[in-house]
Amino acid sequence: MLKRIGVEQIFLPKSYPDDPRFRSASVDYSEDDLLEIPKDDLEILNKTDWYAGGDENSWRLANKYFDVVFIIFYSLDIFQSVSKHFYGAVVWRVFGTQQPMTYGKIIAYYGGERVLKRLGKRFYFGEAYSHLADQEPSHLRDRRCYLPLGMLDIGFENAWKGECKKILFVCPDIAFNDYYKKTYESFCKDFGDFPYMVSGAQPVAIADPHVLGFVSGPEHHRNMVQARVMFYQSRESHHIHYHPFEAVRIGMPLVFMSGGMLDRLGGDKLPGRCSTIREARAKIERILGDDWKFIEEICSTQRVLLSAMDPQNMVQLWREGFQRIAADLEASREKMQSRPIAISRKRVAVILPVGYRGGSLRGALLLAKALYLGSRQAGEPVDVVFLHLDESATYSDADFDELPEGVLRRPYSWKTLTASQALRAMRYAGFSKWEPAANQYIVPNDGIQQLQDCDLWLVVSDRLSCPLLPLKSSVLMVFDYLQRYEPVISKGTDHAFLMAARAADRVLVTTDFTWRDAIQYAGLEPGKVRKVPMLAPEFPVMKVEQVASPRPSEDYFLWTTNAAAHKNHVNAARALEIYYGELGGHLNCRVTGVNTQGLRSGEGSHIQAMAEVFDRSEILDKRVRWCGELPDLAYRELLRGALFLWHAGRIDNGTFSVVEAACLGVPSLSSDYPAMREMDAQFSLGLSWMDPASPRDMAMQLKQMEHEAMARRARLPTIQQLSVQSVEALAPFYWKEVRACL
Repeated sequence: MLKRIGVEQIFLPKSYPDDPRFRSASVDYSEDDLLEIPKDDLEILNKTDWYAGGDENSWRLANKYFDVVFIIFYSLDIFQSVSKHFYGAVVWRVFGTQQPMTYGKIIAYYGGERVLKRLGKRFYFGEAYSHLADQEPSHLRDRRCYLPLGMLDIGFENAWKGECKKILFVCPDIAFNDYYKKTYESFCKDFGDFPYMVSGAQPVAIADPHVLGFVSGPEHHRNMVQARVMFYQSRESHHIHYHPFEAVRIGMPLVFMSGGMLDRLGGDKLPGRCSTIREARAKIERILGDDWKFIEEICSTQRVLLSAMDPQNMVQLWREGFQRIAADLEASREKMQSRPIAISRKRVAVILPVGYRGGSLRGALLLAKALYLGSRQAGEPVDVVFLHLDESATYSDADFDELPEGVLRRPYSWKTLTASQALRAMRYAGFSKWEPAANQYIVPNDGIQQLQDCDLWLVVSDRLSCPLLPLKSSVLMVFDYLQRYEPVISKGTDHAFLMAARAADRVLVTTDFTWRDAIQYAGLEPGKVRKVPMLAPEFPVMKVEQVASPRPSEDYFLWTTNAAAHKNHVNAARALEIYYGELGGHLNCRVTGVNTQGLRSGEGSHIQAMAEVFDRSEILDKRVRWCGELPDLAYRELLRGALFLWHAGRIDNGTFSVVEAACLGVPSLSSDYPAMREMDAQFSLGLSWMDPASPRDMAMQLKQMEHEAMARRARLPTIQQLSVQSVEALAPFYWKEVRACL
């Protein structure tokens, strides 16, 4: 149709999702020969996964060469990417929905109203049938653009023979699509006593010999030619399938139900039309019973349906639609050129959702710094606001000394809204079609209009008690899904956390290990989850002469831990018992970390079990010293004097204590699990490994490190290797992902 109205430069994406919904996709490179685009640029366009949103460079080229983009609703990512990066006209190509679903409900469910508002008059609701927008909300109805759908070739074949006395019924995806499952079950209930065959791809096999599954094009054509009759069940008023027209073109009798779109397209008076299943059974029985006079009556009259699909009758409507798009686009560009350029700086909020301290707090501060630096390195400076809970017992001003001078800091508290309060707030914010899907929502109350002065909310973790009110675009930084492996929370408690991640525009992770958990455990769409490199705190790096300084009078190793269950306290205590009691270990052990001063008397079955090991062993009391949480300078001095650092946890997203140890010239003995392997590779740490499930192996590796620690210092990363992993070096990766959501 585009070619018939004179459009010659047409680009077709070559990459599309491996998804049953795309099974009919058929794209080749023939249109590329007509494109006036340099080879290198065209190669970039062809390699782009547009359904995942595309990247900044690809959209730069799209803006350079194209004026209009057609999109479908595969995911909200496509809409967001187009609205943020494409400056031309955007046509949402729609072919109809099954009742009671509407496109307005779909876009509201995914929180996409904000995206359509951003597009404004560059957006068009490209309806394939002239009545589709009638049932839609005004923000879609007012942007309707009728671009009718037809058939490439309506030429009557008259190839039908009908020698196979069976009903041909088309119904794909029976095993996993509820709509088609019910359609199939209804057909079997109503017509299962007749001979039949079911056509349509079945990604999951169906235990019914009548179901053909996927067949080749020639075989499908042969089935159409040979089957005696096609039955079309749909009474949908806003959606129709292709195969009824295919049957008519081939000359095959079509029996169909009334009330659907075939009535609208000229079928309301046809003899194959049926008001009830009883009537449909009677007509099919006549056809299967060789009533050739009735068959001829159906076949000779139903050709009227093809005229409704004749592309020649649609050319003028397409031309008018594109004339409108072109005129609107020209007016929009003239308006933009005459308008004075106003540069408004974006503002990103980095939100710490609970009273984190230690490594979690440090990680959030690093993230804020990365966005601040990354945006400036890209020449797109944004304001960064760091938000923490307003809890004087948890935080002091000194806790935020590592924030860059340009990053603002705000204390805040969470405000809970009922569903009705949330609805009112969203209406005031301009979301006219948003409806609450939960009983409660939360918003950050910072004393400045619930953070409305920020363009994007980046929450550092998914620990949200209930859904975040979607007033702004949101990104979640999820470090791990520890609850999948450890009983750190009661069963079902993480439902709100998982829903928070699913509602976010993007989820950032720092390891492949967590990326897999986000897909497999949290159920997130792969395109939503983006891996960014780990950000390590900027520890002072020891020079060679400092590493070679005299050893302390006492030889010890340092065990960093806290009270969390996944820190593997029981096995660590048993390993120490074996190390000192059986293996004659010579090194003392010093323990440090949050809440470790009184760890032995703490709560929790894992702590009590650890305490029992210490209570029965006099040697552990003599050799293990509990130092508690230390100020940074005191901790680093203690670490610098250690022979090595011991990381005994079972599983998590990794601990940066091993990076800090390497910076201070101290090797580490670590539990062997995926995230630590990834950290070892990224930072070139040269870690030694032990099995956290085996106290004996842990003890043996402690003994091994007793002898090898000094030699292993030569395997530590150099200053140059560590500098490559600095916040300045990695900041662009973070800015790229966050910028895409602004």
